[in-house]
Amino acid sequence: MSGNKEQIDVSLIGNDKIEEAIVNIQKEPTEENLVRALSIVRHRMNDKGQLIIAVEPPLPDGKLNLKVIKTEDGQMWWIAYTSFDEELKGADNIKSTFLTDIDKLLHSALQVDEISGIIINPWNKTLMIDKELIKIIIGLSLIHISEPTRRSYIS
Repeated sequence: MSGNKEQIDVSLIGNDKIEEAIVNIQKEPTEENLVRALSIVRHRMNDKGQLIIAVEPPLPDGKLNLKVIKTEDGQMWWIAYTSFDEELKGADNIKSTFLTDIDKLLHSALQVDEISGIIINPWNKTLMIDKELIKIIIGLSLIHISEPTRRSYIS
C-alpha cells in the first residue's frame, strides 16, 4: 500500500511523530529521548489516535487473537504499527490487520499475563513498550524507568 492509504485513515495522522521519536532514540538512546517518545505516545492516545494491529486467523470459537512475536529471550509481545508502510516492512506477510485505539491496546496489554508488552514497528523504527512503560504512558505510574528497562526499550 502507498502513503495515500494513510491519508484516508485520519486516526493514523500524527503517528509520524512517534516514528520520529523512535528514530531519535535509535540515534541517541537516552532516558530523555525515551521519556519524549512515551509522551508522544500518550499525546496520540489522548487524541484518540490509533495503531495498526495484526491478528491471527480466527480460532474455532470465532475469537481473534493478536499476533505475537517472540524475542530471543523467550518473551512474547503484541505487535503494532504506526502506519501501513511500517506494516509492509514485515518479515512475514501479515494476513489480517485492524485499526485499534492506542488507549484500548495499552490497557488490554496490562490485562494479559502471557505477554511482556507491545513492540511498535518490529521491523523498523522499533520501540518496545513493556508493561512498566505502558503504566507510565497511561498515567498509572510515575516516570521512574528501571535500569533493565532503560537498556531494552529499543532494538
